[in-house]
Amino acid sequence: MTDSRLTDPNRKPGESAEVSLRPQHLYDFIGQEEIKSNLRVFIDAAKGRGEVLDHVLLYGPPGLGKTTLAGIIANEMELDVRHSSGPAFQNSAELVGLLTQQEGPGVVFIDEIHRLNRIVEEYLYPAMEDLRIEIVVDSGPNARHFQLDLEPFTLIGATTRAGMLTGALRSRFGIICHLDFYPADELKLIVQRSAQILGVNLTEDGALEISRRSRGTPRAANRLLRRVRDFAQVENSDKVDAAVADRALNKLGVDKLGLEPLDRRYLKLIVEHFGGGPVGIQNLAVSLGEELDTLEDVIEPFLIQSGLMKRTSRGREITSGGLKHLGFVIPDSQGEIS
Repeated sequence: MTDSRLTDPNRKPGESAEVSLRPQHLYDFIGQEEIKSNLRVFIDAAKGRGEVLDHVLLYGPPGLGKTTLAGIIANEMELDVRHSSGPAFQNSAELVGLLTQQEGPGVVFIDEIHRLNRIVEEYLYPAMEDLRIEIVVDSGPNARHFQLDLEPFTLIGATTRAGMLTGALRSRFGIICHLDFYPADELKLIVQRSAQILGVNLTEDGALEISRRSRGTPRAANRLLRRVRDFAQVENSDKVDAAVADRALNKLGVDKLGLEPLDRRYLKLIVEHFGGGPVGIQNLAVSLGEELDTLEDVIEPFLIQSGLMKRTSRGREITSGGLKHLGFVIPDSQGEIS
């Protein structure tokens, strides 16, 4: 029996309120237009042939909708989806249990697939290619090998670190989609849709204020919308306009560009402790008391996209845009920051 921490067919990841905001079909999903268009073609073609969709790899920074898209693909294919994550598999038997529990064609979603144990990963190869998996009973000279045939399935892998996938695993995905940050106008539509679901009286300028400060991600936009709603409720505001949103976001420490306290601490550390860089990521992680993964997956992508810092072969460096945003004076000819 598969461990409940690995998968629950009746549960979607995230809080219950977050789940209620997730679109269920491609036509409800806002943004990532090229990906949606291509998926529509691939899904319709697979259904027309009576086949399951080819395996799908979704990659990009956190909060852009990879889990949501996995659920949408399953809904569009009219198949059940089983959720798990790479770190949850402690041995190959748990993967075997997940793949053999299906009754009929289905979808298997593995989040953080780059963190799969390499031995477990090797069991995926024949499953993805040939719909079979090998079971080893006993060990040593008494070991017996059995092959199990699997029901047709689509594996959807999600990762923030596509570069950490082995070439062997990546090559087995027939559909590879890169999700990028959202522009403010698309985030505004997402915030307005979420506000309608949550029953928030949100004005257009209020939606734009939230979207501009949401780090280019729907997850951040929905989180900030809920917190702004809380401030508006306590203030007895009958609507959330730009002024209400601005006050609430300022109290949350979210600045005009969407940077939060940890983002600004990260940038200030490079300037004040390391002269603007270059500095190694390990030094920054220790100084901030944060995990490397948090800095590399959550903090840095948006800062780089916004032109506030850069990665170089020698380490992390702040840019002139980052200095300006923090209120520092651009270095003079001697390279001194003031």
